[in-house]
Amino acid sequence: MTLAPYVRIVARGKGRARALNLQEAQEAMTLILSGTAEPEAIGALLMVLRLRGEADTEIAGFTAALRASCAPLAVADLDWPCYAAGRTRGAPFFALAAKLVAQAGYSVALHGWNSHQAGAADLRATLEKLQLEGDGLTYYPLEQLSTAAFDLLKLRDTFGLRSCINTVLRMWNPMAARGSVQGVFHPSYRGLQSRAAALLGDQNLTVIKGGGGEFERHPAKKTAVFGLRSGQELNEAAPAMLNETRRLHDTDLAFDIASIWSGSVEDPFATATITGTAALALWTLKAAPTLEEATTLATELWHHRQSQSRRTG
Repeated sequence: MTLAPYVRIVARGKGRARALNLQEAQEAMTLILSGTAEPEAIGALLMVLRLRGEADTEIAGFTAALRASCAPLAVADLDWPCYAAGRTRGAPFFALAAKLVAQAGYSVALHGWNSHQAGAADLRATLEKLQLEGDGLTYYPLEQLSTAAFDLLKLRDTFGLRSCINTVLRMWNPMAARGSVQGVFHPSYRGLQSRAAALLGDQNLTVIKGGGGEFERHPAKKTAVFGLRSGQELNEAAPAMLNETRRLHDTDLAFDIASIWSGSVEDPFATATITGTAALALWTLKAAPTLEEATTLATELWHHRQSQSRRTG
């Protein structure tokens, strides 16, 4: 088989080109992931979509193909993709938020490609240094989960541009978790990912514009929250938690994440970032009926993070 028919659909010309429907997109990505598609055709398809912008059906179909291409893994409660490039990121406070969710008794699956990150933004180093993995929190490197998907992501080095693969990886949910949290860098993708998830039959999803593209809430800003709850569209706003003018990741205000976690250093902004992010994740899992109650739960978990045993979910 060849990708040519699918490239022809999206690149036929003004007035004649159209978006791939869900089945066509799934067929095209299945062919790409099989390793038999022509590299020129892969580049043509991905860059046409980059220029035009992806449709809901295309993202849903590509995601369905990726989900079907991998062997089943242990099911988790919460899917937490982390694929930000790291250039605008500081300390990965979302990792501490994920640990709080795990301490609440839920299994949390982080997955991503983060070995290229350095300094304060290095997620893998943070997980190891703070010994966050275990007791409900697991990290899966993309290069181990799917070499085919990893190769597609690395095409960014060839194109000099991101492609829809970045979005598909966030949508993937390789552990078939009952809930997912996703961060985006560009606000327009919040609705795209929510609509694509609905096409796939996903039920519980929270998407926000997060720090550097990760699922990480800015505590001093009102946060638009998109996604799904029990399969129904979610479009709400989470209020600011602090009255402070500050960037989420400010290179002039570097944090020692280990000191924040241990409690030897206290910073209200960092703490609110962590608990506010954890609250959204707990709300996604329906650990609390409202975001306000989820925030109370996250705050309680933070205060007792060093002393409590993991709860039974």
